[in-house]
Amino acid sequence: MRYAVLGTGIVGRTLAAALASLGHEVVIGTRDPEATLARADYAEWRAARPQVRLVALREAADAGETLVNATGGRVSVAALTEAGAAQLTGKVLIDVANPLDFSQGFPPSLDPVNGDSLGELIQRTFPGLRVVKTLNTMNCRIMVDPGRVPGHHHVFLSGEDADAKNSVRVLLHSFGWPQESILDLGGIETARGAEMLLPMWLRLMGALGHTDFNFHIQGT
Repeated sequence: MRYAVLGTGIVGRTLAAALASLGHEVVIGTRDPEATLARADYAEWRAARPQVRLVALREAADAGETLVNATGGRVSVAALTEAGAAQLTGKVLIDVANPLDFSQGFPPSLDPVNGDSLGELIQRTFPGLRVVKTLNTMNCRIMVDPGRVPGHHHVFLSGEDADAKNSVRVLLHSFGWPQESILDLGGIETARGAEMLLPMWLRLMGALGHTDFNFHIQGT
């Protein structure tokens, strides 16, 4: 499978490395490849993974069969616009981003929130995309290695396209998520709830002093 990870921060790099380790063909998309290559954090990461190409956003979106949105949530729509609607149409977009607003300091708020979500905004703006919101409720290391957290815990799915969600289930399983740990919340509007877990997640991080935790839903 050919994956294009949009975003070169720690989340994008973690997901790209995991995908490459599973044998997928992976490119990372960025607005300015030269500026990204000049960053010490990216250069060190790339030296260990020369098979993962760094390209401009449009080239990345064109190359990937499945796309991963790991850009900052407040700039996701702009990044996807730069990638190009024609390059996005018909593709699955795994949206792991959160619309964190740091304009008033820390902890951040969410924008949009309550009556909307980033997942919905992306789906409305690019109706040709098959958006699946997932993995946004945990640290990126747990996204690709759920065994970091002992015991049973959950990852959520939101999206309108059943086939797209099934393909994401397969990917999550390859990361180590048991099928019983993958909870389908329903349509893309349910991304509101998943994104609104972030304020709680941030406060748990502050209380626990680390990020190796996740949500477990207990029921009958």
